[in-house]
Amino acid sequence: MALDNWTVLCDFDGTIALTDVIDSLLERYGRDGWRELEQDWLAGRIGSRECMQRQVALLDLDADTLNAHLDDIEIDPAFPAFLRQAAALGYQVGIVSDGMDYAIHRILRRHDLTDLPIAANRLLPGSEARQWRLASPFEAAGCGSGTCKCAQIRSSAPQVRHGVLLIGDGTSDFCAAGTATHTFAKGKLRVHCEAKGLPHTGIAGFADAIELLPRLARIAA
Repeated sequence: MALDNWTVLCDFDGTIALTDVIDSLLERYGRDGWRELEQDWLAGRIGSRECMQRQVALLDLDADTLNAHLDDIEIDPAFPAFLRQAAALGYQVGIVSDGMDYAIHRILRRHDLTDLPIAANRLLPGSEARQWRLASPFEAAGCGSGTCKCAQIRSSAPQVRHGVLLIGDGTSDFCAAGTATHTFAKGKLRVHCEAKGLPHTGIAGFADAIELLPRLARIAA
């Protein structure tokens, strides 16, 4: 079935941003214990929401250091052109991330990308200096993620002839790839989609997505 209209939902860390922001912060400013939490999440003993909330609580840095670190994070250089292509086709683009809203806003602002809807965890100051905490306004009942991407996909597809394209790269996109109409997948997500037989097209980055976007209806038919 050809679909006329599309909503495009993009992951941020490892997809738009070339590195995982929280991981890069933990590597430099995380107190002991964050790697054990990562292993608990990878083993399925805790969900990503619990993992990230407890990991963020282990960060030890002030706001100036945080901002300086974020200002060194690069995005896929083709992403702004991808947004222009999507706008020319009349497609709506949003960001769905299990990362931190503050980081996303600050990084995109350097590239004058300030009008994208963003669903992500909320970074907040902790009770003590150099401490931080994470809230999850886009969590959903029965989902262990901080941002339930499946719920975001379902709420973005209210019309019958309307498709939702997911663009992602990692574990936080696995469930969402089974809910989206089609997925542009890189990295671990591509391997997952291949293994599960999910409708997808492999990409290396947004330069590939630009080439594919005008043919999306035929690709997903």
